[in-house]
Amino acid sequence: MNKLINSGRVIAMALILVILLTIYMVFLYKLQIVQGEEYYNRANELTTTERTVTASRGNILDRYGRVLVSNAERYNLKIDTDKLFANEDPNAVILELVELVQSYGDEYTDDLPISMEPPFEYLEDMTAIQRTMLDAYYVRQEIDPNSTAVELMSYMRTRYNIDNKYSAQEMRMIAGIRYSINVRYAINTADYVFVEDASMKLISSIMENKLVGIEVKRDYVRQYNTEYAAHILGYVGLMTQEEYEKYSLLNYSTDSMVGKDGIEYAFEEYLHGQDGKVEETRNAQGTILATVYTKEPVPGNHIYLTIDSVLQEQTERILGNGVEILKKNIAQKRAEGLARGDYNPDLKDNITGASAVVVNVNTGEPLAMASWPTYDVSRIIEDYQELLETENQPLFNRALLGAYAPGSTFKPCTAIAGLTMGIVNTEDKIKCEGVFTKYAAEGYAPECWIWNSSPNPNEKLMHPEEDVVAAIRDSCNYYFYTVGNDLGVDDMGKFAAAFGLGEYTGIELVETKGNMSNRANHMDYAGTEWRIGDTLQAAIGQADSVFSPIQMAEYCATVANGGTRYSSSILKAIRNYDYSEKIYERVPEVMSTVETGQYNWDAVHEGMYKVLNDYINEKNVLQWVDCAWTVAGKTGTAQKGEGIQNDGLFMCYGPYKNPEVAIFVVVERGGAGADVQFIARQIMDAYITIRGYSDTSEEEMKLLK
Repeated sequence: MNKLINSGRVIAMALILVILLTIYMVFLYKLQIVQGEEYYNRANELTTTERTVTASRGNILDRYGRVLVSNAERYNLKIDTDKLFANEDPNAVILELVELVQSYGDEYTDDLPISMEPPFEYLEDMTAIQRTMLDAYYVRQEIDPNSTAVELMSYMRTRYNIDNKYSAQEMRMIAGIRYSINVRYAINTADYVFVEDASMKLISSIMENKLVGIEVKRDYVRQYNTEYAAHILGYVGLMTQEEYEKYSLLNYSTDSMVGKDGIEYAFEEYLHGQDGKVEETRNAQGTILATVYTKEPVPGNHIYLTIDSVLQEQTERILGNGVEILKKNIAQKRAEGLARGDYNPDLKDNITGASAVVVNVNTGEPLAMASWPTYDVSRIIEDYQELLETENQPLFNRALLGAYAPGSTFKPCTAIAGLTMGIVNTEDKIKCEGVFTKYAAEGYAPECWIWNSSPNPNEKLMHPEEDVVAAIRDSCNYYFYTVGNDLGVDDMGKFAAAFGLGEYTGIELVETKGNMSNRANHMDYAGTEWRIGDTLQAAIGQADSVFSPIQMAEYCATVANGGTRYSSSILKAIRNYDYSEKIYERVPEVMSTVETGQYNWDAVHEGMYKVLNDYINEKNVLQWVDCAWTVAGKTGTAQKGEGIQNDGLFMCYGPYKNPEVAIFVVVERGGAGADVQFIARQIMDAYITIRGYSDTSEEEMKLLK
């Protein structure tokens, strides 16, 4: 009988099964045990990346600890280009993202300066950075820079494989994003941010739908807690190539925000802080599984300014309102003059700018610095191009960069110089002849301002014999022509320098040095050789002399305190990020001194007192008669040239017996010093009121210890 099962075959089959099972077990062991972690990570696509953690920027505070500039946290949306372009149709994803953003009312970043709808045209208001980006794109893509917008869009449709199924408007949306991402490879700038300061509704929707390729990044943006002090505070922005070469040495990341102007620029290295590093491990879905800080970020230090933010606000308000009042007065004067037929219709009498500066007489600290016109610093990035093109240059900081002939406000300097050098003494009197005729034979005979001031054109007026007190009170040009002629411009210049005129003030912000009239650079300013007439004009604050408002305010303070000129440093203190450590505290620094007898100071002070308190100057007295303090001051009228309205200048200090604060005001084409002094009066009132605060709400009016 035949066997149904061959035992040899059974054994062979069993051996085969054992072998297969052994091979299976070996591979299973290798897969799960030996290479298990590798395959697990590969299956989950775990990735570990290092990113920079931006340190929060330090705050900027006023002298009493009021926060002027701080940080606001925001969340930005960034596109992971690797994941975006791994999609089968990345353009469809881009369009979906754009429509999602728009549905929540958010705005996305589109740097392409072409209209959103056909017929496509380049934007007329293209910004400077848009122009730079576009030019760089032309070069990188080897495109004719003279290409029309339509030609560029046609190129992009091909370059980015944008299917014809998309409408022209959809094509423009897709191209805008692709361009914005692509152009950053052609120009050194920060990474592309798809949506800045995204709304929580948009972020929640993205998280819920688990959209691949979109990352939520926390960021900080500067928050301005005041509408004022724009020219002082400055602003921040992304680094330029030149800035990166500087700040890369300080380990700044490529997308760092840095100070561009004002305090933000001057104290950048204190405010910036030290960025940290973090390693993030993510799975295939982009979920962060682990976060490890390899370097903790250190926030920036806090900067305290000498500025009183309440006084700063009031000074800016008063200056702006004062300019509007002067405009109305000038318009009325023009209308009345034209009606009479005695007004020059070609006279340039429109006010172009103004400034007011308040300083502490006994420390030199700037308490307020106003420049008109001004701007909204919180919108400077968005409005920058428009501001550049705006009439009267609102970005120009007239308080520090403006250069003005001082006019008669310079006469106290000439007086101190003449008295100290023995040209005159406090008892000497000089009779005003109306016209200074010493150099008439050479064709130069300057007049005193009073000579032609009579309403009767046939009547000529002159001051009586006057000592230095009366000469300052009456602002007699003839007196100061005489003193200046005998003094000489060289000695005059030495005293001007001691007063800080034509010298840097010590402030940390960008400022002009100005110029005191002198032989050395006269040709550069006037285009002519030096003549004796230039010395006479310098003595009354004309010729080539031009000084900034901050210099003039510090000069007034130096006169008030009897000759000690302090630095006008705006830095009060620096504290570390948690306010626990004082890194720096200001100590008043003497820059120079004006050495002369006390009797000379007394004479100059009395003359300035009489400018505002002697009824011979009734117009001035009426401005100050009811002021809470007795104030001394000096008016100034600076000639601008034929056919241009004079600048109006005014400086003062108070209280007269124990000076505490000095104020300087200038209005371009403001007419005369007497016309603009009401602005200084209102600022003085504001200072006195703020100083006298006594309610409990002002407990903050103490510098933090």
